[in-house]
Amino acid sequence: MKTTKYNEKFGCLACAKRVWAVASIHGEAEALKALHDEIARRWKSGDRLVYLGNYLGRGGAVREVLDELLSFRINRLCLPGMMPEDIVFLRGAQEEIWRGLLQIQLAPQPASLLEWMLANDVGGALAAYGETAENAKRHIREGILATTKWTNRLREQMRAYPGHNDIFIALRRAAYTENGELLFVHAGLDPARPVIEQNDDFWWGHPRFKSLDKSYYGFAKVICGYERQHRGLTVMPYTVTIDGGSGFGGELLAACFTMDGEIADQIAIPT
Repeated sequence: MKTTKYNEKFGCLACAKRVWAVASIHGEAEALKALHDEIARRWKSGDRLVYLGNYLGRGGAVREVLDELLSFRINRLCLPGMMPEDIVFLRGAQEEIWRGLLQIQLAPQPASLLEWMLANDVGGALAAYGETAENAKRHIREGILATTKWTNRLREQMRAYPGHNDIFIALRRAAYTENGELLFVHAGLDPARPVIEQNDDFWWGHPRFKSLDKSYYGFAKVICGYERQHRGLTVMPYTVTIDGGSGFGGELLAACFTMDGEIADQIAIPT
């Protein structure tokens, strides 16, 4: 999964006729496989694909989710005309937490930060790579050197699974269609700031996002893949939120958008 300077932070979807957007997965591998089967069945020439983040999380099959993401990416890239840039993985809150965990030795209060991360579902990813919360706490108590050795080992354990680290390297902050019709984000954005000035609002959301009452910098729709209430497919005049509660006993959702921001198709898979 090679990257270029052009799409180092943001994914650009070129020559798209429709874009499939996949909501937060949260470690639900079997639902993701079923979703991919449906997307493959409904796929049309000119379709593109964006995953809206939160591949890790509550479900018990984190490694299997990453394996399935890699497998379906290869499957789609075998189609005529498809390019690597036509499939984009966004960074979600869970991936941001994981990134922070891998450098937790640099935090001013690592023990408190770890407790917050565990309360926000990092335990599933730890278990996926052979670690436990108790082991993490023990190394943090032993100090910065022990913690650094532990995070280095955790990185190596993740790299032992082909392609997993490549997905994290390829994560983008947001994605957009090349002519500025659609913008894809994880949890929202600050309507008062342009895309290049957004920071943590991409993964933690912003209270003003839901009340967006005009086009955001000319985009027909801003599509978001996570919300705390998991209310399903929520369509507003200038935004669409897709989160059916995968990992929380709900459904894994995907929606297919035309360039005018309309929903051409949608899929819901129980988890």
